[in-house]
Amino acid sequence: MAAQNDLCDVIVIGAGIQGCFTAYHLAKHGKRVLLLEQFFLPHSRGSSHGQSRIIRRAYPEDFYTRMMDECYQMWAQLEHEAGTQLYRQTGLLLLGVKENQELKTTQATLSRLGVQHQCLSPEELKQRFPSIRLTKGEMGLLEESGGVLYAAKALRVLQDAIRQLGGKVCDGEKVMEIKPGLPVMVKTTCKSYRAHSVVITAGPWSNRLLRPLGLELPLQALRINVCYWREKVPGRYGASQAFPCFLGLDLRLAPHHIYGLPSDEYPGLMKVCYHHGNNADPEERDCPAAFADIQDVQILSRFVRDHLPDLEPEPAIVERCMYTNTPDKHFILDRHPKYDNIIIGAGFSGHGFKLAPVVGKILYELSMKLTPSYDLSPFRISRFPGLGKAHL
Repeated sequence: MAAQNDLCDVIVIGAGIQGCFTAYHLAKHGKRVLLLEQFFLPHSRGSSHGQSRIIRRAYPEDFYTRMMDECYQMWAQLEHEAGTQLYRQTGLLLLGVKENQELKTTQATLSRLGVQHQCLSPEELKQRFPSIRLTKGEMGLLEESGGVLYAAKALRVLQDAIRQLGGKVCDGEKVMEIKPGLPVMVKTTCKSYRAHSVVITAGPWSNRLLRPLGLELPLQALRINVCYWREKVPGRYGASQAFPCFLGLDLRLAPHHIYGLPSDEYPGLMKVCYHHGNNADPEERDCPAAFADIQDVQILSRFVRDHLPDLEPEPAIVERCMYTNTPDKHFILDRHPKYDNIIIGAGFSGHGFKLAPVVGKILYELSMKLTPSYDLSPFRISRFPGLGKAHL
């Protein structure tokens, strides 16, 4: 595949977690796959960097909960192949008032699909997790299998696996042009490649690649503050103390979720973040903090002060991450409406990491023209008005 005229089966553009799992599935099935990444690896410009992510089955939508069954199996398989831990079971605690619709729907979904969980009254919550201070009327839903994924480690493991399986990973190569056809031509800053099909998993850069192909997806790039808060007593909120990941659903506090992971990656620091940010150009990600950024941190400071009293109420470390959101926060997993050998995986809306094993499998199936393993109607481009074939 080193020669310029070599034909690949599939070129995958973007080596975040979705692109890596796509290339991994292709390489595992013996396909000639090339994974292209515009930045040198590892990098912190996209959505897949950092040490940790939450893994959970708890979703209001049953299609995600169903997909997560196979995801857990694939994460375990990858751990086994690599001989390294990628998942730590901590449990996931959803916090909200009894009337919260999302909490009720999530519980109904877990019950219907037979996922182990417990409903905790305010008294039981207090007893089980004394370091969480509750506001009036809050209850908990504890999903046993929730936990932490070691994100940076997972990316390294996948990239190594792709190479070992005969795939090629080229970083520091920005895609300048995609020329549709049979084969598709992909021109980078270094050279040109040809492939039977192309998979675009380019996060907030997706529309830059799709615009010249006559398609603009309704994607919103957001800059997210990833905040770490110092424990007043080291280990109080630690994974080793059986403290869970949590998701705060109380809309009285903030219009978006607040989530947290037990202290682990930075000893003595707990990750507590706001599941939203403000508009950002991915090319200018490191610009000075905007006013909305500061508002996010103020919301978190209030939450930490009121709910997690054993944390210092000001963040010790603030890192940056990108979300690429769709209007309904569901993914886009589909073919280009005009070029059926150009496949798109986009709009992971800040909750795609845990689902990447199955997303990668679906994108592999689409690129090989196989019947998808899952119903893709929630993920079709056609759900957005004006983006069908007539738009092109």
